Amino acid sequence: MSEPPSPSPAARQRRKVVLLGATGSIGRNALRVVATHADKLELAGVAAHSNWRQLSEIAREHAVRDVAIYDAAAFREAKRSGLFSPGTRLHEGAPGLAALATLASADIVLVAVVGTAGLEPALAAIEAGKDLALASKEILVMAGRFVMEAARRKGTRILPVDSEHNAVFQCLEGHPGSGLRRIVLTASGGAFRDWPAERLEHATPADALKHPNWDMGRKVTVDSATLANKGLELIEAQWLFNLRPEQCTAVIHPQSLVHCLVEFNDGAMLAQLAPSSMTFPIQHALLYPERAGGVEPPIDFTRLVRFDFKPVDLERFPMMRLATEAMKGGGVAPAVFNAANEVAVEAFLGERIPFLAIPAIVGKALARMDNFEPGSLADVLAADQAARRGSAADVKGFK
Repeated sequence: MSEPPSPSPAARQRRKVVLLGATGSIGRNALRVVATHADKLELAGVAAHSNWRQLSEIAREHAVRDVAIYDAAAFREAKRSGLFSPGTRLHEGAPGLAALATLASADIVLVAVVGTAGLEPALAAIEAGKDLALASKEILVMAGRFVMEAARRKGTRILPVDSEHNAVFQCLEGHPGSGLRRIVLTASGGAFRDWPAERLEHATPADALKHPNWDMGRKVTVDSATLANKGLELIEAQWLFNLRPEQCTAVIHPQSLVHCLVEFNDGAMLAQLAPSSMTFPIQHALLYPERAGGVEPPIDFTRLVRFDFKPVDLERFPMMRLATEAMKGGGVAPAVFNAANEVAVEAFLGERIPFLAIPAIVGKALARMDNFEPGSLADVLAADQAARRGSAADVKGFK
């Protein structure tokens, strides 16, 4: 029998990607990037929370051997289904995500897991010396100090995937940090940016999920409506770019075409522009430092293009004020903010609390915490769990 042909040089040089959160919004866009640049990128592993049917289709289409399913019941269903190819290795739960993040064949791990479940695999990827493409902002909000310390110790690259952080990353490249005055992240204003304030008390989950610009998951879309998302991004930016809280600001930009403004000490500013599609930052992170043709066309300046900016109204968007206070407070305050927000958003989506209860519940969590500087990751996780328990009780008692 003749030997199989050797892989081409292009195939050998393809960057192997582990995609955690393959069935979500970021995951779907990442798959488009991988398909567009199949000569440069190859999936080495994919994971999802519970949507194993869609995950099986992705695994077959991309010939992926290592697959992880976080939810235990979904994992059992998947094993019984017979839909995965015989050679597929199925991994379960948090250990399964960590196993994918440390695959010997992987070059880069894209963490697009919603919430705090991405923390363990992100740290595992760093310890294994993988490049980390980070889309889950909660990881740095909760444990920024520990994640960044681990990355420095291992010499691991963290490549931001959030459109705003990716934009800052691009604007700062080649500029010494000592020359930076501040960064300005842009916020669309979410589904309620044009609503009169008195109407917000009647806002429903269906209303909140009608984002004017972006196609995102349910939780992130609600966070966009409260501007909690932008607050989390400011906290994340502080860690990613080694900034002081006063250097991290935001502005409302309804068009979502300018993703950041970076101001230097001489008063000059750089901006990064791209259409409101996540394929742009995902591709930049996965191919970095290479540039290649995009999945989608760029902004068309032969047509009328507007760029409007206005300050954030902290009365209308109290979650932004709370996030800023948590960032300035440091310690475990950002973790408490994140945990309480996750509980409140889940309750709102389940129609157990009204929209305006979200900032009320988060505010209570921050007010009752005893803030401290965590000495270990265990301290952060304990504060996270305590905040979740307290906020769950607030949801039950909300009138």
